[in-house]
Amino acid sequence: MIRIVQLLCLSGLLLQCEGQGLQTCLTHPTYRPADNADITVVCGTNTMFLKVLICPMYFGGYNESLMALNAKFNVPACRGVADWTVNPPVLMFNFSISQEALILCGNNMNITSQVGSGVFSDFSQIQSVNISGLINSYDPSTSTITYRQQLMYQFSCLYPLQYLVNNTELSVSGVSLAVKDNNGTFVSTLSMALYSTADYSTKLQVPQSGLQLKTRIYVQVKATNLTNKFNVLLDRCYATTSPYPISSTSYDLFIGCNRDAQTKIDWNGIYQEAHFSFEAFRFVEHKNLTVSTFYLHCATRLCENSTCASLLPKCVRKREVQSPEYNASDVATVTSVAIRTRVENGGLLPARLVSSASIPQLTYVGVATGLMSFFLFDWLSTSGRAQ
Repeated sequence: MIRIVQLLCLSGLLLQCEGQGLQTCLTHPTYRPADNADITVVCGTNTMFLKVLICPMYFGGYNESLMALNAKFNVPACRGVADWTVNPPVLMFNFSISQEALILCGNNMNITSQVGSGVFSDFSQIQSVNISGLINSYDPSTSTITYRQQLMYQFSCLYPLQYLVNNTELSVSGVSLAVKDNNGTFVSTLSMALYSTADYSTKLQVPQSGLQLKTRIYVQVKATNLTNKFNVLLDRCYATTSPYPISSTSYDLFIGCNRDAQTKIDWNGIYQEAHFSFEAFRFVEHKNLTVSTFYLHCATRLCENSTCASLLPKCVRKREVQSPEYNASDVATVTSVAIRTRVENGGLLPARLVSSASIPQLTYVGVATGLMSFFLFDWLSTSGRAQ
């Protein structure tokens, strides 16, 4: 095999033969037949990154100039870049998840829906996006036969389109996996912010003494670092009496066409942020407490621009959300800052507003896996950044 590669270098049959690279590979442990584990896939928020061991390519009679995404050998953007400075040496590919970049190099993108159960059994479907493709080798042989084995590395990234977020900042990293498939997320930050004004310009601080009942609370759920192909759509928003939504009393602000009379939905599924508002209330089980504390949660999906309208239910009121079912194969939980309402001596205390600089915001990090991830808020944290 070494002799075959050397002859090819001498005869100029290869498009570009890196003599130094070959010499490096001849003594490297990865100079062997190709294997599925040779490829590493990182599913980024806007870009997919692929790394493939390069010495097995030389072992098979190829070099970096003879490898490309989906056989697009004549498109420079679809060929990899060799990195001989790392150990082991690798051939690197990276491409945007934008529709134009996917079409340019022939990668596939499919949106699928699946019926789920478990934590989100109240919903009817969950969507995910699968982006897949191949890294192919090009055999430059001009004779009738060849002794080179075709090299083909298959890869895919699975991106969930549904999350559960609260009024904290959410950072999700792509997961590196040294095989051909991987899971990721389109967003590096999903956040919920509370405001006291309808123009969403003044942040709302919940004082220790509690908000006055019927204070209108304006809620913004926003995705940042999100590819422009998707919008934010809220499936369900609800309140619970404890930070853990699956083990406490809950009340739906809206789910599908069912909506609390005091809840108003303004933006949903039309931008990369959603807006709704509701009036502060008390849970009846807190009747003997001076301050009623509850936590707000939103089941959030990303919908493709062209499909968002079809996911909205056919309700009398516009821009409300459909009730999809979820399947949560992996659950990561964090908890949120509390919303408090107070009654003292039979009277209501007025709500107090403070500047946005003094508002405690909560942060956490989680990894999206499988079809979806389940995120709550970290109520123990008291710092973060304003939207």
